[in-house]
Amino acid sequence: MKKWLAVISAAILALTGTSAVVPAVTSTAENNTDYNYGEALQKSMFFYEVQQSGELPDWNEVSWRADSMTNDYVSGGWYDAGDHLKFTLTNAYAATMLGWGLLQYRDGMEAVGQETLYENNLQWALDYLVGCDLGDEIVYMIGDGSFDHVWWGSAEVYMAKYELMTGETERPYYTCNDSCIEAQMAAALCTGYLCFKDSQPDKAAEYLEHAVACFERADANRSIGDDTEEHSYYKPSTFYDDLFYAANWLYMATGEQKYLDLCANDYIDNLGTEEQSTELKYTWGHCWDDVMQGGMLLYAINTGDSTWKTQFQKHLEYWTTGYGGKQITYTPDGLPWLTTWGSLRHATTTAFLAYVAADTLFADDETYCEKYTEFADGVMNYCFGDNSSNYSYVVGMSDTYPQAWHHRTSSGVWDDKWTGIGTTGTDDSKEHAHILYGALVGGPDQNDNFSDKISDYQYTEVAIDYNAGYTAALCAMVSKYGGSADPDFPETETPKWDEFFMRASINQASGSYTEIKVYAMNHSAWPARTIQDLSYRYYFDISELIDAGYSIDDVSVKIGYDQHASDKGQISISDPILYDGTVYYVELRFADGSVVMPTGQSEHRSECQFRISIPDNIQGVWDATNDYSYQMLVQDGEDAMVDTPYITMYDGDTLIWGIEPDGTTPSETTVTTTEPAETTTVEMTTTEATTETTSETAELTTESTEVTEATEATEVTSEIAKETATEATTAATEETTAATDTTGSSGGGLCGDVNLNGKVDLADVILLSKASIQLVDLEGTALLNADCNADSAVDRNDVLILLEFCVQLVDQLPHTE
Repeated sequence: MKKWLAVISAAILALTGTSAVVPAVTSTAENNTDYNYGEALQKSMFFYEVQQSGELPDWNEVSWRADSMTNDYVSGGWYDAGDHLKFTLTNAYAATMLGWGLLQYRDGMEAVGQETLYENNLQWALDYLVGCDLGDEIVYMIGDGSFDHVWWGSAEVYMAKYELMTGETERPYYTCNDSCIEAQMAAALCTGYLCFKDSQPDKAAEYLEHAVACFERADANRSIGDDTEEHSYYKPSTFYDDLFYAANWLYMATGEQKYLDLCANDYIDNLGTEEQSTELKYTWGHCWDDVMQGGMLLYAINTGDSTWKTQFQKHLEYWTTGYGGKQITYTPDGLPWLTTWGSLRHATTTAFLAYVAADTLFADDETYCEKYTEFADGVMNYCFGDNSSNYSYVVGMSDTYPQAWHHRTSSGVWDDKWTGIGTTGTDDSKEHAHILYGALVGGPDQNDNFSDKISDYQYTEVAIDYNAGYTAALCAMVSKYGGSADPDFPETETPKWDEFFMRASINQASGSYTEIKVYAMNHSAWPARTIQDLSYRYYFDISELIDAGYSIDDVSVKIGYDQHASDKGQISISDPILYDGTVYYVELRFADGSVVMPTGQSEHRSECQFRISIPDNIQGVWDATNDYSYQMLVQDGEDAMVDTPYITMYDGDTLIWGIEPDGTTPSETTVTTTEPAETTTVEMTTTEATTETTSETAELTTESTEVTEATEATEVTSEIAKETATEATTAATEETTAATDTTGSSGGGLCGDVNLNGKVDLADVILLSKASIQLVDLEGTALLNADCNADSAVDRNDVLILLEFCVQLVDQLPHTE
């Protein structure tokens, strides 16, 4: 009960995501192609910006991302998937697909206003590939796989955790020569040359120079390299398909016949064949490990030879109506389904190849042009919701999409616990801090089943190669069907929960001392970060000492336990500092506050126990109950820890959490750290608060563990502070005024109207809270209005009831139950 009262008093909210499982279906929904492909392309670019490693460019639009891994041996590039490893192979593969989309359908991107943004994102990867070309070998991977895949957290604080766990301050990198990887680098850099040779000739020339060098090494070595560190994730199986693919791109970039001659005289004879056959393979899909089909399409285009046109057409026929007695599996809803892992990745990449083939090889053949275009349209629209469940497999597109995508940084997790992200109804349920707009998830199984669980990777994985063919296909769609970018996307995010806050309980108390246990908390995710100059203050009142003839000189303070006593974060405690009148505070300051970091169970909070005392020989004079920071605190062990705004936290001299005794609250620019001051707006309606507080009540009734409590946020407390600082928004005023109409009289004026401004809102809660601990005096009508439970007394029970009224848990005042 103590825990319940304390948590309600602090108005702690539990914000949870939603999850869904799409069932198997037996019928196909009527097609609905009313999708904005321009918006989809725009959001796919957002996904790639989320994946950016290193020092972020000024054009990055993801407000919750910041610089990360800036000291990698080669900075920049894209993180591979939901992890933080960087693979040259997948960066090259994805860049080639994006470059191909731009090269083939630039007009569409111009029309929807996405050309510059698209070029920027493409160059981000291409510049990384240039950096990975060391002249005689390449950097093929950066990152520690054994660490990366056992830790869950945000990219911005990755190195802090890595150093803590390994003692290393730089991630490992690995080099080799590998014909697969170097050929794919050559292909990507050729697309870069072709895309930028007119607009940025110097950069294009650099791309081509490295493309030629990479290809020459790949062709000379003709081998899979010593790239064993990446084999747990990506293990190339062949290299002739990569050489074939790259040679076609080099021919397109240079016009030199020697590259096509290599294809005709050498590479084609070594390409894959159908099982137990000498026929060239056509039944797989274009992907990072097998680029044969993309190479065959380019070769048919480059040579104009009908033999190769027919060979590539076998591939499209297999994916549509079948060829040679073979046809790809189709789900009941009509998705061509190749394999469990990345089913949508394969389908959308084939869709892109179909678009290109329809617009080049079959442009003059109306039947095949229409057939392959309709196939590609169907695949893409399936991803957006043309299925019997009307379910979008692109995060942030449509009203129903996956909630448990597998991605670390967007989750904003601070305690390394991830299994419940995107789910509801369990002790470890958490919501993502951010929506990973534009990410294409792995996709459904062959019966259209989709398990929206973060641990079901085959369904919910996201990756730069998954989005690559999909994005290229979107280039074709905006070129064919138009669309528009959303001028308001992306919005600057504001925190969903308190990022830095204080949690405390009474450790011990007597007639001569108060001992407090406190946690300084870091749950930051906008972006994830640490504060070096971090401190907090505990306020206490010595009026009872003064009345007994004593002074502040009789008060002593000391630290009994400091979690960081033996490291760089050691806490110091000040002598009592006068705040106002008989109110003093002690300041506890970290030598280095960056030790409090959102990276794990033992790091996201820092424990300290301190005592404020008087000599034992004057025992009986000390009274902690009138101390400002003592209010709300209870004494019941670990379960007693509650989030309290009455212990204030600071970044340097700037208040970032809590309410000082005079009512001072954090400025909006410090509460909402990622939003420019001139555009920061706080909007709180009582309807929103009711919904969230109700969800908190439901969670509390399950008696969640302390770890689950760590996922909760004191959002209403912050909103109270922001409400006071901004004198309420129009929405809050209208909502509160409507609620006030149900308020009865307590014998004074308007029950609950403690500040006598004619309405009842959260500002009254703050004033009444101060009155309940005698920081302010209420008289006359204000005192009568403060009696919210009609018991002829004004105390903390009235504060609780007034807060419940403001968030609509109580229908009217006075409330006498």
